[in-house]
Amino acid sequence: MADPTAGTERPFRPLRERVALVTGASSGLGAHFASLLAADGIGTLVVAARRRDRLNAVAEECMNLGAGRVIVLPVDVTDGDSIRDAFGTIAKGERRLDVLVNNAGIADMGMAIDSTIDDFDRVMDVNLRGVWACALEAARLMKTHGGGDIVNIASILGLRVANGVAAYAISKAGVVQMTKALALEWARHGIRVNALAPGYIETEINDGFFKTEAGQKLIARIPMRRIGQLADLDAPFRLLAHGASRYMTGTILTVDGSHTTGSL
Repeated sequence: MADPTAGTERPFRPLRERVALVTGASSGLGAHFASLLAADGIGTLVVAARRRDRLNAVAEECMNLGAGRVIVLPVDVTDGDSIRDAFGTIAKGERRLDVLVNNAGIADMGMAIDSTIDDFDRVMDVNLRGVWACALEAARLMKTHGGGDIVNIASILGLRVANGVAAYAISKAGVVQMTKALALEWARHGIRVNALAPGYIETEINDGFFKTEAGQKLIARIPMRRIGQLADLDAPFRLLAHGASRYMTGTILTVDGSHTTGSL
């Protein structure tokens, strides 16, 4: 029998009543996205990554920013048992999940011809398999209470390519197609699956590079002639993660200063 509620709009839950999980939340983009959710008043924020010590610092900051409460969950997205245990904890304690920010990822620099299969597998295990596994567990939980929002963190390197990052680009291209495929399958359950595809964003890890000659040349190829800042991701992230994008699914939202539309 067909689901009589399929295709209908589920009631909108205010952010203060929602439960959000951010993977890879111990630093970088993940910590930034967690802080945005906290500052906007998320009811329950779950921060997950491998390093509990750094997660504790992020959790404290998020509480100070205004989260209703923050839960720290050490999770290794390359370990299926670790993922299942984490989502089991959320299901048992919170009984729902409204937002998954699928952010955990790693980069592997170097020319493809010099890399090994192990190098390739390591990137895929985190950037593709881990994203897939977390999305599946989230969807199974979301389906039980009428839907939710999954935000996959992709990259413009999933849409265009560059030298020295082949495995990373392949993994992010997989995330782009995964986003579309899962959006198509899960729309009937009220589960929206979208992706944020940042361009080059300045962080504490790479700010030194952008001051070098090579970094300046890269910036010159960006039509807006500047590198992105973390704050440039704020509004696009909020659109996808806060429930405002209720008629958007399967969307790949680029934030790149028009880098991917630049002239060849």
